[in-house]
Amino acid sequence: MNIRTERVEIPVSDGTTMSGHLCLPEGDAPRPGLLILQEIFGINAHIRDVAERYAREGFVTLAPDLFHRIQPDFVGSYDDIPASIKLAMAYNESDIDLRSAADFLSKHPAVIGDRLASLGFCMGGRLSFVANAVANLRCAVSFYGSIFPDKVAHAERLSGPMMMIWAGKDTHVPEEKARGSVEAVRKAGKPYVNVEFSEQPHGFFCDARSDYDAGAAAQAWALTLAFLKTHLG
Repeated sequence: MNIRTERVEIPVSDGTTMSGHLCLPEGDAPRPGLLILQEIFGINAHIRDVAERYAREGFVTLAPDLFHRIQPDFVGSYDDIPASIKLAMAYNESDIDLRSAADFLSKHPAVIGDRLASLGFCMGGRLSFVANAVANLRCAVSFYGSIFPDKVAHAERLSGPMMMIWAGKDTHVPEEKARGSVEAVRKAGKPYVNVEFSEQPHGFFCDARSDYDAGAAAQAWALTLAFLKTHLG
């Protein structure tokens, strides 16, 4: 499917403005909306590529620049992880940014306003879990998000089914944290899908990283696409 992309400016409820990478499938019919939530490396080429890939599947996608208050348009290097960690540690406005991005997307004329979802990686996976609680989403996907322990309280307020994808050899999100995240959703009585790729490291979906695993990434792509299409229509 052909798409077009544009930079947009998103008004945030605290009076700031957040840029975003918006991807629109061709055609006039409104479509479901999908937030693509960044790693700690900002809206880099990989995140833009992911947003464009999902747009080619028929979703209107939006990748908001969550570091807009700290360092707008930041693009980190996979070879200098500490610099990106420093920004991520300083970021503490996720709730209002996620609600504002979801509100912007729901009101876009190309979007079916009540058919929204989120999908994110690493920091974005953690925030996709949060987005499912603070915005009205049909579903959400978290790739190796550090949810446990400080974000599991959001499990009680998840608005839609949650898909959680883990890397079995993840040194950043160890097994006990993944298990704690899943258990919180289970205890909250919320619907979820739990997937573990046992032999993969953190970041296996990203083809710009040395941890990329093409086979696992292809399987994860198929699973997430089926999950999103099931719940968004």
